Amino acid sequence: MKHPLAAVPFPARKSLFYFFLVVTLIIFGVFQFLDQPLRTPAAPNGIVSYELAGSLENAQSMLNSWDEKARLAAAFGLGFDYLFMPVYALALSLGLLLASANKPTWYLVFTSWLGWGAFVAAGFDAIENYALWLLLNGEVSAALPPIAGICATIKFTLLIAGLVTAAAGLFIKKTSG
Repeated sequence: MKHPLAAVPFPARKSLFYFFLVVTLIIFGVFQFLDQPLRTPAAPNGIVSYELAGSLENAQSMLNSWDEKARLAAAFGLGFDYLFMPVYALALSLGLLLASANKPTWYLVFTSWLGWGAFVAAGFDAIENYALWLLLNGEVSAALPPIAGICATIKFTLLIAGLVTAAAGLFIKKTSG
């Protein structure tokens, strides 16, 4: 399978990666700020607790623990995350593409799959956020927290696998060629 960004010219790959990495880190910092009012005893990990609530009872408990400022921060964060999704997907996918340069075929194939996985993770993130948005806006559906939790778990799994694989590229010997 071909990497989703294989068509990006070689000279542009590194500068694009650094650009999207810096933007990712800046947006991540904004999320850390937004997450502060969401950290309550019912949601000790802020938005991540909400993403992984798993049940309507847990999600409602978290929502009930948030004041108006926290609910506004959650709403803004869920919307702002739609900007973050393509940014982190591009940063991770480009990082995997750079890590795969001159590496064995098995690693090239694996990084190609995970390059696609970064965009799949963003898709699951979008579904997750929509479910969380509905809950935040008063939708009472027992299906929404498990949907959000499953999507969040898949998202985190793909992103962590991509990060670990890209980092592992530092230790995988280059092929001669």
